Amino acid sequence: MNKSETLDQDTKPVSAKSDWQPNKLQKRDVKFATWIAFIAWVLAVYDFILFGTLLPLMGNDYGWSEVEQAQIATWVAVGGAVVAFLIGPIVDRMGRKPGLIFTVGGAGLCSLLTAFGASAGKGPLTLIRSIAGLGYAEQTVNATYLTEMYSAVDDPELQKKKGFIYSLVQGGWPIGALIAAGITAILLPIVGWQGNFIFAAIPSFILIFFAMKLKETPQFQVHKRIRELREAGDEIAAKNLAVEHKVDYSEHKSAGVSAAFKGTSLRATLVLGGAILLNWFAIQIFSVLGTTVLTRVHGVSFENSLIILVASNLLGYLGYMAHGWFGDKIGRRNTIAIGWVMGGLAFSAMLYGPSSQLAVIALYSLGLFFLIGPYAAALFFISESFPTSIRATAGAIINAMGPVGAVLASFGSTAVLSSGGDWQTSALYFGAVPCFLSGLIILFARHVDPATVK
Repeated sequence: MNKSETLDQDTKPVSAKSDWQPNKLQKRDVKFATWIAFIAWVLAVYDFILFGTLLPLMGNDYGWSEVEQAQIATWVAVGGAVVAFLIGPIVDRMGRKPGLIFTVGGAGLCSLLTAFGASAGKGPLTLIRSIAGLGYAEQTVNATYLTEMYSAVDDPELQKKKGFIYSLVQGGWPIGALIAAGITAILLPIVGWQGNFIFAAIPSFILIFFAMKLKETPQFQVHKRIRELREAGDEIAAKNLAVEHKVDYSEHKSAGVSAAFKGTSLRATLVLGGAILLNWFAIQIFSVLGTTVLTRVHGVSFENSLIILVASNLLGYLGYMAHGWFGDKIGRRNTIAIGWVMGGLAFSAMLYGPSSQLAVIALYSLGLFFLIGPYAAALFFISESFPTSIRATAGAIINAMGPVGAVLASFGSTAVLSSGGDWQTSALYFGAVPCFLSGLIILFARHVDPATVK
């Protein structure tokens, strides 16, 4: 009897405990991983904001017009989306720990290269900053890694508040933005814009040393071991291992990008991807172009608009914590939906409400609270919606929809302004309304019980 005939007859594997076992995680391992992920995300945002802040100065040095600078920013967003998409399959193949080290190191290297790449021209700079999309992809790697780390530890207290704990990590966005603004203001007169990028690279390289001490998640180790056994032709051992560790063996028979568009994963990919795409319209209009909207719609001075942005980012951090906490209590899907719907309403009220500074500050801050805050629940929810074999891949596909939405919002708002419209109308149609709709779309996603995530 040959091997294939044996496999046909053995339709039901006999589960026997193997000598091989995955990592056994302790609470200290999870705590350490949480801190590393938090710092990595802060540094990624720091670099992201730094480029947007210093691009005008780079343009002045090399004679790039505002139109040319806008083109660079647009193509960087497109390239960053491609890089963010590609990182998912790599993390599902190599592992969560290598993926985190790769994104941190890659983003740091791109910060360093940016200091010198601009002198080579717009093309090389665009390529460097596109690869810097590894920093943006960091949040997908973090969500994938921490979802599995938190689920692998038998700690009832952690299971009750893991969404809130993750919100503290994702809250690195406003912290990174504030650090970028503060350090730039201090260093710019001393070392120039090149020195700022060189300085930004240093912490990333230091963090790699500590990230090397992280442990791989046991879920990925089981997934990898099953894949290795299958590739070696030992189907029975692969099935036995799946039974032993209580995982769905069928998920390991199909992986890769195409698997995100099959079976139960199809619904999650389309719904979550569509919601993130639309929501990034609002991110682009009210976060990235926030000063422009405030100054053009309500005549807020540029100086005051910066103060409003700083205050709003601080409130945004509270938004992360609030939505992370509510996600643990009422479910992440419902928390995200309520937040983005409320954000759309708050921004609409800000655009068409009174121009008094108090009203503008209150409504704009409230809008950012409900726009940015739900991402603490959203990224965790995305990871919980997919099996281990494609968790990072599907997350990367959905995450890559963000920059695409930002580019579409920029094109749309430019078209409105070019046809004689104003920023009030543009921000409504390509900011507030998409934010509201993204909240409604989330409701079409499947509810996920965190206790069932493996």
